[in-house]
Amino acid sequence: MQSPGLVGAERRHMRGVSAMVVSDAPDSLDSWQSPVLQSVAPVMEQASLVTLSRDNISQVAQWMAYEGFPPLGSAALFDFGPDPDTTIDFTLVLNTLNFAFTDFDSGLIFTTNYQGKTWSDSEALVACIHRAITAGVPLFSGDYLARVTRRDLEELFSGSTEMPMLEDRVELLNEVGETLVDKYQGSFARFLRSCSPRLYAEGDGVLERLVMEFPRFNDVSDYRGGEVKFFKLAQLALWSIHLALAPQKHWALEDAHLVTGFADYIVPVALRVMGILEYDPELEHHINSRVMVPQNSEPEVELRAASLMGIALLTNELNQRRQGLAPLLQPQVDYRLWKTYHTTHWPHHLTKTRMY
Repeated sequence: MQSPGLVGAERRHMRGVSAMVVSDAPDSLDSWQSPVLQSVAPVMEQASLVTLSRDNISQVAQWMAYEGFPPLGSAALFDFGPDPDTTIDFTLVLNTLNFAFTDFDSGLIFTTNYQGKTWSDSEALVACIHRAITAGVPLFSGDYLARVTRRDLEELFSGSTEMPMLEDRVELLNEVGETLVDKYQGSFARFLRSCSPRLYAEGDGVLERLVMEFPRFNDVSDYRGGEVKFFKLAQLALWSIHLALAPQKHWALEDAHLVTGFADYIVPVALRVMGILEYDPELEHHINSRVMVPQNSEPEVELRAASLMGIALLTNELNQRRQGLAPLLQPQVDYRLWKTYHTTHWPHHLTKTRMY
């Protein structure tokens, strides 16, 4: 199916889209300088399986601009205490584990019951972590992470089904724990406070060092010979820490406007339902039929790249319609879509990956 607004000459205008959007949106805060967006723009110039509709982006922005986006600040599901270092440790351990909550065979989403409520997917992960910490499990200690076993995680992640990719989670925690013990006295907080409080700082930025020193977070793909930087979990972790700690001036990102959306399973669903994304018919059939989309394949990279570009373009369109209000940042728009659709029955693509 052809995408309205992406046919003929207008489709070709997606080339150089970053410069075009910046000139249209004075409140963009120069977010198009993000290395992540700069790396995904060439994907969208060549993409044939996933396309963006500028017309539908404008139509969605026309009504979404009048929603009451919450002010920036943390809205934690559970209380882990007032210590900012605990917040840092929790958030980075959480995002070491924050991937793959749908069983690849049955299609069932992982849920757990805690404090009288049923939690699903990543919120279920947070509930399991809080339950473990409350029970005295030293889950934020590098020493514990370096030696955690599958049996430990089976008990920790008790829920409706076995947590998918449990062996991968053990391996990642062991790897991260060893680095923390060897270099940072077992603490993610010590790592973070040793970095520049910027995403990008000529190699000393906290994002740059996180993906370099902890390969678990180095979320990159190849697309026709070019490197595409997604950094989904690394950006999500740092954005979450910024939200939680900046209001109390415990720690803040100095270039938070460079955080993009987070390329996962759910945001493409939201954008597809809204008509912002259009899929090649065969790809759509595969997604709807629960056929696996291989990691780092062209359709998977295009799905993720289109999600980030779609969020970026939608954010700019929203800001143009919200004159006199504080400009929205891309993670705020991303969260609006994720929160609404993360429990939807609309099928999302299935990719067996540790990265989201």
